[in-house]
Amino acid sequence: MRVAQRSACVVWRFSDGKPGHEAQSQGLINALAQRRQLQVHELSVNDYRRGLLDLVQKRFACGAALPSPALLIGAGHATHWPLLAARRARGGRIIVLMKPSLPRSWFDLCIIPQHDGVPAGNKVFITQGPLNTLNTLRTKARTAGSAADTRRGLFLIGGPSSHYAWSEPDMLQQIQQIVRTTPSVHWLLTTSRRTPATFLAALQANPVSNLELIPHSATAPGWVARQLAQVAQVWVSEDSMSMIFEALTAGAGVGLLQVPAKRLSRITRYSASLIAATYVTAFAAWQPGSLLPAPAQPFNEAQRCARWLDEQWLGPHG
Repeated sequence: MRVAQRSACVVWRFSDGKPGHEAQSQGLINALAQRRQLQVHELSVNDYRRGLLDLVQKRFACGAALPSPALLIGAGHATHWPLLAARRARGGRIIVLMKPSLPRSWFDLCIIPQHDGVPAGNKVFITQGPLNTLNTLRTKARTAGSAADTRRGLFLIGGPSSHYAWSEPDMLQQIQQIVRTTPSVHWLLTTSRRTPATFLAALQANPVSNLELIPHSATAPGWVARQLAQVAQVWVSEDSMSMIFEALTAGAGVGLLQVPAKRLSRITRYSASLIAATYVTAFAAWQPGSLLPAPAQPFNEAQRCARWLDEQWLGPHG
């Protein structure tokens, strides 16, 4: 979409440096930039300690040299007080991503994934899952002449969490069955910070020619996103909601590797609802050797948010 040459919307993007939070705010900004001319300024909150004091004193020295913002965007608890202090000192409207740790009424808009269990409202926009930058990357890859390759696949492995336990034998069995029954597919497997240290060692003890292991510590920033833009099918351990939605957003066929749940919760229920809606394929329902079906309607939640913001929330272009 061609962006009209009008005065730019000034955006202050608050960053805590965490990759998941960065992906959400950057995904929203990327999508909004396709609809409006933006002037984006980055502010790190990692060394910021004056949030409450600045709020009371109506000061925000960090942005003194910047033009006043129309939008202040941040994801993660560490961005909340700086966002509030900046708005009080310089104006603009706050968009916070994910369920905030402070009262939602303090912010102008909260963009919250459905699995967080927050009802929609005047200040709450509900998304299917966390926002990310994958739409843009898949579009760029296809524009450059490449397409999703059915001969390549990807495993994204998480680990124990507050909602899920871990069974290494079960995870190994699922992966080995998938790899051995799809000999024509070259599979890449990467881990996360939560993956138990013994897991890769167990896979390495029983090597398979069409499975390549790449620990998360050996991947550069953006590596997973680049792989997702190219592969046709992705298996994700069901404990990682963010990785599931990144794969769906990329338009890949997505399968869920079973992980034992600690208890019935909003997260585990939402995983089951994705299976019931056929957005993803459960390992138990997968036909060995078959290609995972791509979702009929891939997720483009960042674009959907940007369209709503542009048409209904921000008002006429300046």
